[in-house]
Amino acid sequence: MTLDLNGLIPATVLPMHDDGSIDEPALRSYISWVVEQGPVALAINVDTGEGPHLVHDEKVRVLEVVRSTTDIPLVVGIAGPSTAAAVRQAHDFREAGADAFLVFPIPAYLSEPLDTRVPVAYHSAIAEVGLPLIMFQLQPALAGVNYDPDTLRAVASVEGVVAIKEASFDARRFVDTARLLEELPKPITILTGNDNFILESFMLGATGALIGFGAVMTREQVAMIAAWSEGRIDEAQALGRRVQRLADVVFARPVGDYRVRLKECLRLLGVLDAAHVRLPLLGLDDAERAYLTGVLVEVGLLDEHQRDARPVPA
Repeated sequence: MTLDLNGLIPATVLPMHDDGSIDEPALRSYISWVVEQGPVALAINVDTGEGPHLVHDEKVRVLEVVRSTTDIPLVVGIAGPSTAAAVRQAHDFREAGADAFLVFPIPAYLSEPLDTRVPVAYHSAIAEVGLPLIMFQLQPALAGVNYDPDTLRAVASVEGVVAIKEASFDARRFVDTARLLEELPKPITILTGNDNFILESFMLGATGALIGFGAVMTREQVAMIAAWSEGRIDEAQALGRRVQRLADVVFARPVGDYRVRLKECLRLLGVLDAAHVRLPLLGLDDAERAYLTGVLVEVGLLDEHQRDARPVPA
């Protein structure tokens, strides 16, 4: 399978029952809906899909369900926390249908200064499983790490690393990171993970987007990226304004609530029947739900009739 990362890679949500168990029929239906919108790949078992709240066997099962639903390339989250655990995950995920790995920062990185040898050895061990790796620069507010320049160069130079998801949510850092990686002797695909400046990321050097906001408003983001890539700038900017308006609401503080906001958007749009998340994550209150509904109308995803027709969850 050819791994084309130039385009939209939605980080998918994980439908759940009210007790927090995985809703497999809803997952199949949702994945089919996302794929129909035209992304180049999907990101599975990452933060948007509540990956940190799943045990290993659940992650394998989610991947099996998704793989049996679609042939689109699957980028699967690897989250350690140790090298041995990460390598085990990588082997099991490859067996279950993964095509590439998104390598999350792990607690061992939380030291200042970070010893560059630690992430290099970690990525190198995972790379031995034989699938392409996407390194991950993630804002500390979401339990991530912003790498120093030497560490960026070293990790990007590991054999098997083909791309970076840059999700610092900081435009200046994004530009500096992109420029640094462009100077390396091997090509590294720049994927934005910055849901707070999606179209602008492409203006600053991204060629793809691996983002949680791709879970909703998917068709519009695919169209926006295509318009930008083909030089239809006015069309891209018009779509970008609509996309960013909803993204800014979904990723408002507290940022961690973006998962349930995405699920609630999908429920309001009729894609999901429920917006359940796994404790300790919490659902939305009536005021937040009403606000989201209004923004969906504002950006043209719902009309007034649909707004009134959507029942409030019990």
